[in-house]
Formats: sequence, C-alpha cells, structure tokens
Amino acid sequence: MSNVPERLLRRRAQRRKELRRRRLGALAAVVGVVLLIGVGFGVGGRGDREGGGSAEPEAPQTTLPGGGRRIFPDRRVVAFYGAPQAAELGVLGIGDPDQMAKKLERQARPYATSARPVLGAFELIAVVAADAPGEGDLYRTRQEDAIIRRYLQAARRAGAILLLDIQPGRSDFLTEAKALERWLREPDVGLALDPEWRMAADEVPGQTIGSVDASEVNATSRWLSELTRRERLPQKLMVIHRFTDGMIENLAALEEPPDIATVINVDGFGSEAQKVAKYRDLEPHRFHAGFKLFYGEDTGLMTPQRVLRLRPPPELIVYE
Repeated sequence: MSNVPERLLRRRAQRRKELRRRRLGALAAVVGVVLLIGVGFGVGGRGDREGGGSAEPEAPQTTLPGGGRRIFPDRRVVAFYGAPQAAELGVLGIGDPDQMAKKLERQARPYATSARPVLGAFELIAVVAADAPGEGDLYRTRQEDAIIRRYLQAARRAGAILLLDIQPGRSDFLTEAKALERWLREPDVGLALDPEWRMAADEVPGQTIGSVDASEVNATSRWLSELTRRERLPQKLMVIHRFTDGMIENLAALEEPPDIATVINVDGFGSEAQKVAKYRDLEPHRFHAGFKLFYGEDTGLMTPQRVLRLRPPPELIVYE
C-alpha cells in the first residue's frame, strides 16, 4: 500500500466527491436534449457520408486503423474521454471536435516510437450515470445513436478507434453492452466499463462510489469475445476503470477471454506522487495497464515522458 498521508487521502476523496457532483449536475441540465455535433477531422483518409442521415456508419475494413488486427503489443493507445453534453464530463466533449482531434494528435505524439506507434481513441460516454431515476428507475441515460454515429465517423476520419464507456447506474454492464451491440459489431469500436457508477438497487450515483463483481465483468467480456469471434473482428479493447481496491470485487477471478485486450485503467487524480503511488497499488499484473490523467483535477499534469517512466509503462493513457 502507498504511504500517502491520511489527510491527503481524505482531501482527494472530497475532491472526487465534488467532481462527481459537478458532473451529475451538468448532466441533469441536459438530460433529454439531443445534441448534434458537427465533425470533420480531416486527419485520416476515411470519407464520411454527409447529408443522408444514414442509420449506419460507413462500412469499414475488418482491420484496425493503420492496418493489422491486434492492438497490443503492437500499439500504445492514447485516448480522450468525455461526452458532448457538458465540459464536466471530460475533454472529448469540449469545443469543436476538429479542435479536439488536433489536440489529441498533439497530445499523443510524444508517446509514439518507431517500435510502437500510437493508436488514438475517443472514449465516448455512451451510457451516462444520472442522479435522477429516469426510464425504468435505472439512474442512467443512453446516448442517442446520432451522437455515437458522429463520433465513430469522426474517429475513422482521424484514424482512431472509438471506445464506448458505460456508466450503468442501477443497470448492469452486460445489459448495457448488449444494447450497444450494433456498434460493437464494428471492427474499430471497443468497450469501457466504469464501476464507479455501477450502483446497487438502493444506491444513487454521486452519493455512493460503486463497484462491480468480477463475475459481471467476465460475463460481459465473454459476450464481447463471442461477438468478436462470430463477426471475425480484430482484437477488441476492453477497459475497466479503477481507483479503489474494492472497485472490482473478487479481482483474482477476473478473466481475459480470447480476442479481448483487457486493460485495468488506474484513474485516481492528484499530485504526481499520489498518482504514482496509486498506480503501484492497483497496477494489474495479469492484464494490460492503463493510466488516466486529468487536465483539471491533477496537480501538475504529468508529461508523457514521466508517464512512460512508470513501471510497467502503461499501454493505455486516457486524458479526461
């Protein structure tokens, strides 16, 4: 365990609570509003069908952006996280998507090497936790297909992948993943699970830090593995966010089925010393390592050079 003083742990917990409150408050102001976003990255070479409002994204090749069918260890992934409804939900939704694509490209560049190029990713919150019951009293809101489609098209033009992040509220990860199946059938779409927002039947997002049992994660990853095999898709990235010991219960039972690259993403915020200590505490030895950086909440944003000095160096870096 880390040697972070107790007073700093309490302060960080309070900051995390305040951050959750701000995010939920921002979401409450826009729930039910369909926000259409104009996109046009112009970074990659994939075209976009404009004007037709097609129900499906452009059919891609069955390889990953840049070629190949395997993410790790061939690439290092650098992602922007968020949703378009509010800046508090993450950097991905701030400003014009063209600007975000350019910012992601600049942010990702220092992580690339000749031996291991970078694969960019948009981690879009596709299921957003809410502090109001909503449909079915599930305390979550699903993004409109139009929003997911636009981010997927933008990711393709940028030569990036799309990660669909699930904050399930009182629902569960498998149910919400199956609701996203039409998108997960695509070769350049992965999945991210956010147990912080996985609530029990009597819990409310923002009032409780959630958790998930490994059995639920395993059921979700097995389903995704079977989908990947059946559709003959490239390796799928599946991210599990974690910042407390108990956020993934029965961790020893967690599985990595075929064709799934499972990342445990350590996403605590604070000073560099706090973040490094948290990474050492929670870094998974059986799975791929991820590391999250917060533009607004971290005290002194770590440089890419400092991030790559972590041991082991993270294979996924997420900016929020």
